[in-house]
Order: sequence, then structure tokens, then C-alpha cells
Amino acid sequence: MPPRSSASPSLAQWLLIATLIIVADQFTKILVIGAFQLGDARPVTGFFNLVRAHNYGAAFSFLHTASGWQRWFFLVLGLAAAAFIIWMLRRHGQQRLFAWALTLILGGALGNVIDRAIHGYVVDFIQLHAGGWYFPAFNIADSAITVGAVLLIVDELRRVRRG
Repeated sequence: MPPRSSASPSLAQWLLIATLIIVADQFTKILVIGAFQLGDARPVTGFFNLVRAHNYGAAFSFLHTASGWQRWFFLVLGLAAAAFIIWMLRRHGQQRLFAWALTLILGGALGNVIDRAIHGYVVDFIQLHAGGWYFPAFNIADSAITVGAVLLIVDELRRVRRG
């Protein structure tokens, strides 16, 4: 492992950023739970609504209608992914783009794990739509995971280009 310079972010710094994502995610979900009943929707713009939706499954409601075992499966999967990501951050925290990607995914995954542990489902509240087409509702944690995944792809493309 290469030596760390004083300018290299430490594991603690990456974990702090992940914690800020978790706090923002949970705070917004608390606001939505307090202001909306399940199924409520409030238009914000012509393409964006605030809603309250519960997702018992995973991305795009995958396994949403399963008999309940998926709560524990996705909770354990999220915790296992978090442990792996922390291990990766410990080893590669000096690779800034890669570490940013992992940190965003970590914060998002744990934000949704907290929902599954507390509620048994994930609270979604952001809904985008256009021309009668509605994208599935999502939340800040999902957004962080998505941006992190895009950054992982960009990081890998840059790595291949350099190689």
C-alpha cells in the first residue's frame, strides 16, 4: 500500500462524509413521514412531486411483493456491503474518485438499511415525471448510491484509459 501523504483523506474523513449523507437522508425521511400519509403526493414543479411511498423491495421495487423475508435479506446484504466498502476505503482511501464513489454508496446503503431496520421498508419521496411517464420514487440514499455507481464507472474508465 502506498504511503499516505498528509493531504490524503483518512478513513475517518470518508466515514464522516458517509455519516453526513445518512443524516441528510434520515432527516428528510423524518420530514416526509411527519408531513405525508402513505400515497400522498404534492406537485413541486411540472416534472417533480414530493410523495410518500414505502418500498419493501430493492431498486425499482424488486421483490416488493415477497412474503417479508426480503426485509432481512436486504438488511444483511446492506450491512455486508458496508463492511466491504469500509475495508476498501481503508485500503484505497487515497484514490480520491474511487473513495468518493465508495463513500456515497456507503452512506446511501446505510441510510436505507436504517429504514429497513426501523420500519421494515424504505421511505421514498422524490418522484420525477414527464408526459404521463413516472420514474419510480426514490430518496437521498438512492441518489447517493446512483451518483457513487456513476463515479465508479468513471473511475474505471479513467483507469483503463491510463493503462
